[in-house]
Formats: sequence, C-alpha cells, structure tokens
Amino acid sequence: MHNPSAQLTIGVLAERTGLNVSAIRYYEEIGLIPQAMRRPSSHRVYGTAAQELLTLIRHCLDFGFSVEDTRALVSLTSSQDRDCVEAREIAQVHLGTVRARLAELHALERGLSRFVTACTDQCVGGPAPQCTILKDLAAHSAVPEAKGDESMPQRCCG
Repeated sequence: MHNPSAQLTIGVLAERTGLNVSAIRYYEEIGLIPQAMRRPSSHRVYGTAAQELLTLIRHCLDFGFSVEDTRALVSLTSSQDRDCVEAREIAQVHLGTVRARLAELHALERGLSRFVTACTDQCVGGPAPQCTILKDLAAHSAVPEAKGDESMPQRCCG
C-alpha cells in the first residue's frame, strides 16, 4: 500500500504512471490534476493521490476518451453525491463513437481488399500506370459510402 503523504518527484511519477514528464505538466496546467506542491528548490512534488489520478487519466486516454470526457470522469472520482450513471453515459457515448469508427475502418478494409485482389487478378507485374489500384483511386472514393456502396474496383489492363 502507498503512503498517502509520500512526496513523489515528477520523474518518479512519470515512471510509475507510464506518462512522460511533459504530459504530467500539461495535465497540471489544464487542471486535470491539482497543482503540485513545491520544494524549497522549486521542484514539483506530488502525493500518491496524483499517481492514482494520473493512472486513471492515462487509461482514459488509452481508451480514446477525449480530454473533456476524461475531465468529466476525473471529476466523478471525488464527488460522493454524483451517481455512477454519469460515468456510464460518458462511456456509452464513447462506445458509440468507437463502433462508428470501427464500421468506417471495416468499410475501408473491404475497399482496400477489393483493390488488392483486383490488382492481383488483373494487372500485377504490368506497367504501373495501368494498375487497377491507381485507376480505381483516381475514379472514385476508396471507401464505400455509409449506405453500403459495395461497388467493385474498375477494370483495367484489358
């Protein structure tokens, strides 16, 4: 168990949380973590509560939460009178955003896969200007529309 009154330098805090020193300074500057205490030498020192908070912040950012969503989640850690439904709502909205991005990435994957397959089947090894990939990219968007445009790449090299 950590000593709650321990004084951690910013370097030790960075090592323990997996964040770099400049990130910790930034989070302090924008108010995600409280201002550090200062030693007579003016070096920053933090308690273990800052370590726990920074670990939470790092994990929020690892999961792709925005700084503002992270700020809202951090504020919930010290509010006994607030309900955890707030945290769930933030996570639910973010989950929807992640799912939408995944759908876009899957569409991108399908489009790229069709391009590569068409090139392999029709023109691989031929002159680059005749490549189906280059012609398809010049002809239309590489990503099918959200409505499910599954059109095959254009044929060339014929």
